[in-house]
Amino acid sequence: MADKIDLEIVTPRGRALAATADEVTAPSVSGEFGVMPGHLPLLAAIRTGLVTYRQGADTKKCAVGSGFAEAGSNKLLILTEEFVERDGIDPVQVRKQLAEVEQQIEKLSAATDSRDEKVSVERKLLIEKENWLAAQLELYGDPPPATMRPFEEFGPPDTVIDEESASGDAGQS
Repeated sequence: MADKIDLEIVTPRGRALAATADEVTAPSVSGEFGVMPGHLPLLAAIRTGLVTYRQGADTKKCAVGSGFAEAGSNKLLILTEEFVERDGIDPVQVRKQLAEVEQQIEKLSAATDSRDEKVSVERKLLIEKENWLAAQLELYGDPPPATMRPFEEFGPPDTVIDEESASGDAGQS
């Protein structure tokens, strides 16, 4: 059994982090999970959030975007679109971007029909960006206030009801 976990985080721009750790904690779409040496094989979908890893008595953190993780007995590989360490964050710029994204979400919510697919996709992209910016601020140590988005969905999409069959059923009763 291995004594350490080889942590590797890879983005489309290449390897962002390679470290050896005693334990790693990462955010999945089903909740946070931890990996220690000797872990059983695991595949998980990663959500935007913080990855924490311990090297002896020293604990380090980084922010990752959505992606996937593969764990084994002595390795954790995270494939993600976004990655940043605390030193790479400019909190003033991040707060400015977050304010702009929140304005766009509010404008989109107020001005359009939420059932429009194009609007729904645009809203989802803005929420993903909002989550990424919030994760950066959390890593920096200055998290924004919690935001609850009632239209943010997790899990499988709802079943689409065909309007013709629904109106046909109504006429037969």
